[in-house]
Amino acid sequence: MPVNIVMEGITDLREKGAVKDGERQALDRRLFMQLQVFSGCRDTSAVAKTLRGSGIDSVLYEDINDPQGVALLTMSEDPDFFVTTLRQFLNGREFAALGLNYEYAMLGRTYALGHEENLEDWLVHRSKRVVTNPAWKWAVWYPLRRSGEFALLSPKEQGEILMEHGMIGRAFGKADLGHDIRLSCFGLDRNDNDFVIGLIGKELHPLSALVQAMRKTRQTSTYIQEMGPFFAGKAVWQTGG
Repeated sequence: MPVNIVMEGITDLREKGAVKDGERQALDRRLFMQLQVFSGCRDTSAVAKTLRGSGIDSVLYEDINDPQGVALLTMSEDPDFFVTTLRQFLNGREFAALGLNYEYAMLGRTYALGHEENLEDWLVHRSKRVVTNPAWKWAVWYPLRRSGEFALLSPKEQGEILMEHGMIGRAFGKADLGHDIRLSCFGLDRNDNDFVIGLIGKELHPLSALVQAMRKTRQTSTYIQEMGPFFAGKAVWQTGG
């Protein structure tokens, strides 16, 4: 394949979905999501009240491993939001008084694998819908990095490996045991991770079981170089609530 054709493909940054009405779906939109974890919160209700009046699309979690810990998940299509509106908000009284746990900071963007039937919904709406569902308050969030060997596999081998992973995720989702958020974080993560994963559901145990089931897949057992740190918590405030 000529080099110039390859380069043109590289610089087409639109997300691609399945063929619809005879044409391949393509969209240059995506949702950025950021999780920040704080300590020293003695009054979760006061923080939730501040969020309620902010107009910021967000979820507030209480940290199961820290009696004074909370995590704030925020989302926007515009990355400027995080260094303007959100930055100003977090420098306000409630959050400025808390300690930020930098090692848990996660930032990623939605992406497409190429077979999404409704590309716009997948990229822009679905992740927000999952994390703000009032029936699904438990969450486990973590980053991961694949080994370099995975990138050297053929597209066919990669597809087979990802399919095994995807089948487990779909089974848990169909049973309403856990719903996954998959974000790309290449170049956005301070520890050079590739992806941010969110597992969302009604109960905590199925989310733990989902992580356990994934450990047996070829992708996790062979091609994941690093995972974590893990944040586990329960939502006490969700946009729309």
